[in-house]
Amino acid sequence: MHCGRCGTPLEKPGDYCLTCRTGNCDAVVLDCSRERATLTFLDEDAVLGETTVTTMPETDEESGVVELRNFAGRVADEVRRKRPETVYAAGDRDVIRETRAQLHYEFYRVRDDDPVAAVVESRGERTLEVVEASPGEKLGGSHTTIIGGRKGRKAIGVVAGHPHVKKIIPGPIDAGGKGSRTSLRAKVTRADGNGNVRFLLRDGSSVQENRVVTTAMDRETGERVRDDLNDALADAELRPAD
Repeated sequence: MHCGRCGTPLEKPGDYCLTCRTGNCDAVVLDCSRERATLTFLDEDAVLGETTVTTMPETDEESGVVELRNFAGRVADEVRRKRPETVYAAGDRDVIRETRAQLHYEFYRVRDDDPVAAVVESRGERTLEVVEASPGEKLGGSHTTIIGGRKGRKAIGVVAGHPHVKKIIPGPIDAGGKGSRTSLRAKVTRADGNGNVRFLLRDGSSVQENRVVTTAMDRETGERVRDDLNDALADAELRPAD
């Protein structure tokens, strides 16, 4: 493949051109298992090519941590070759979580059954506005206390860090619920007609319902944001399995 701007031969399809400093790939789709990651490179709706990175998982816990980090690092290196605008991922949560930690691109989870088709389909829909404000700038309202201590603040940071979240308005704390010994649990509820969602935090007997204003324009697009937020909370180990 050659660069679409200056015609320089590229080592791999979709590589960023170092001659004219032009990107040739605007999205990368990751389909990850614990042993293998397939990366598909897109330019709008066109598939430019794909590559596969494999590993041999270690059975020893300590060695396994290093092996997973190295595996994710090799996947991240392939993504960096493209310098895409957005990365989409499906599959093994541990691999995705570690890869995401090593990248600094917009990063979204997509359905596992056919991630490339899911991305192509979603990219044909109206694009949601991206909010450039920092997570701290998105927190507002009259209530400033967040339940759950450090984990509660981490959960708020995960939601506030999403590019399609405009503002989080913390709600009052209800401490009258049934007691529980479980640690903090976080969940984003079904979107309303305007695309906004509710973000529930539960810590023992305390419950806090926080309003999240998104850039979604209706319930359908709000549900896409909700799913992505819940996946991000699960990746951060803040949301229990359903």
